[in-house]
Amino acid sequence: MAQPAERPIKSDATGKATATATFAADVLSESAHQPVLVDFWAPWCEPCKQLRPALENVVKAASGKIKLVTMNIDEHPEIAGRLGVRSIPAVIAFQKSQPIDGFVGVLPESQIRGFVERLIGPLGNEDARATAEAALASGDAAGAAEKFAALLGDDPGDLAALGGLIKSSVALGELVTAENLLKQIPSGAENDLSIAPARAALENARRAASVGDVTELERRVAAEQNDHQARLDLAVALNARGRREEAADTLLEIIKRDRAWADGAARKQLLQFFEAWGNMDPVTIAVRRKLSTLLFS
Repeated sequence: MAQPAERPIKSDATGKATATATFAADVLSESAHQPVLVDFWAPWCEPCKQLRPALENVVKAASGKIKLVTMNIDEHPEIAGRLGVRSIPAVIAFQKSQPIDGFVGVLPESQIRGFVERLIGPLGNEDARATAEAALASGDAAGAAEKFAALLGDDPGDLAALGGLIKSSVALGELVTAENLLKQIPSGAENDLSIAPARAALENARRAASVGDVTELERRVAAEQNDHQARLDLAVALNARGRREEAADTLLEIIKRDRAWADGAARKQLLQFFEAWGNMDPVTIAVRRKLSTLLFS
């Protein structure tokens, strides 16, 4: 079968369309100097259209440290065949003229960012994000919100910044704002690693608004040690006031007394706390150890 005629190469700010005849120059030669991502796609592929904007956003954020090249496999199937590409979208990273890593399918932008950072290190706005996260961790929710909002202004597709802004809004008690921000999450990104903690924080805050006063809940628990509902509500209220260790210990006490109570409600609430706090949070790590000891002792 005759091969389709080579088409003129198109370029834009983040990507370059390549062909079979130019692949060696556009990808192999270029990757000798810096990593190159090759996006294998086809015009009929809807997931390909979903993936491309996220790819372009991440490459743009890399500020020239990595290049994006696209290849239409309908017009140029030979290279994809050699590389074993069986489904699209498929992205393969080349470095030093060799394919070194890749993924298939549509990934959330935050995961694409992680993929690229494994190749080139932190992207340009990582320092700003770290500063925002540090502000939130230190209790400066207003300052954190301002910094996360600035990151979103630079890159509206930055899910990590959106998640941080939602958590900052929760910390400020602005639950309506947090709920409205949550509605801005693109379809398919609801369970993104940057968004799940923000949603958990919002759910915890919603519940905290309905459980009552800490002092009254403490009185109820003192009066009836097996009032597990009051103890669970107390944990939620304590967490909302930033008393994480006390909140976790309160839930651990329920698990110690009756781990099966309410279909394991205390353990489920504790896991939701972990999700909101983050897996690498020091309190999360310490409490996970306590939970493991309690469950497996």
